[in-house]
Amino acid sequence: MEAYGVGFRQLSVLLFCVTGIWSAYIYQGVLQETVSTKRFGADQKRFEHLAFLNLAQNVVCLVWSFIMIKLWSRSSSGGAPWWSYWSAGITNTIGPTMGIEALKYISYPAQVLAKSSKMIPVMLMGSLVYGIRYTIPEYVCTLLVAGGVSSFALLKTSSKTISKLARPNAPLGYGLCFLNLAFDGFTNATQDSITARYPKTSAWDIMFGMNLWGTIYNMVYMFGWPHGSGFEAVQFCRQHPEAAWDIFLFCLCGAVGQNFIFLTISQFGSLTNTTITTTRKFVSIVVSSLLSGNPLSAKQWGSVSMVFSGLSYQIYLKWKRGQRLHKKRKPM
Repeated sequence: MEAYGVGFRQLSVLLFCVTGIWSAYIYQGVLQETVSTKRFGADQKRFEHLAFLNLAQNVVCLVWSFIMIKLWSRSSSGGAPWWSYWSAGITNTIGPTMGIEALKYISYPAQVLAKSSKMIPVMLMGSLVYGIRYTIPEYVCTLLVAGGVSSFALLKTSSKTISKLARPNAPLGYGLCFLNLAFDGFTNATQDSITARYPKTSAWDIMFGMNLWGTIYNMVYMFGWPHGSGFEAVQFCRQHPEAAWDIFLFCLCGAVGQNFIFLTISQFGSLTNTTITTTRKFVSIVVSSLLSGNPLSAKQWGSVSMVFSGLSYQIYLKWKRGQRLHKKRKPM
């Protein structure tokens, strides 16, 4: 009975994590698409300053992580100093800005698909720069993802979807997404280096350090000169309170989602978290297609299936690798 109770509690926590991650990030995706495509107010103006979303999210996550550190951190010694995140903060500012600016040129489903292909630049850089050899199954995963994204990009987008974009330009939009992935790769590598040097660094410390530098860089970029785009973004929000409310909810969803991701990783490991976030991306595309009026053709759905088949196969390979390592470590 005790084992049954423990198993039930674990299942309950897992369902809680899945519900939290899906709810926060799917709704954040809806809000992101709304802010980037909707015409606000009687003057029917678009919110053109999408980089402002990153600044707003930096500020909300900075405050959120500071509160969490004060509430939950038991010790402040041994963690990475705040200044050590300065270089990762640069790429973490530029990368997401490019990703969100891509929504001016391509649809939200296309952006989600492009950003799901993170393994492509990782493997490309690994093989060309570091001489890493990958297995045939890993290349199969990459080919499925690359083929799915490429075919989706080449297929004709519906006129209804194109009409909602600020400045339709598929090559530029996909280019921004892949640059976003390249910068993310550097950010992740730098974060791993920091946590290796400072093992006592908590997830909240990383969140605080990254968002502190993100806030500084974005403030300089958007408000560092008299005619900076930040002033226009604030003015737009004052004139269109509905847009300001959507931006606030967008930021809040990001902060809440981070909590559930940290909880999932601490309780079930990174593989479970990857599985949940990958399936969430697929559901986000379905929600966008149904609720936001971005109809996909049968061929486009085929491309989506190719991408998520590749991602699912990658998750399975990671699981098998983990099982083999577990058997090796298990005492005879």
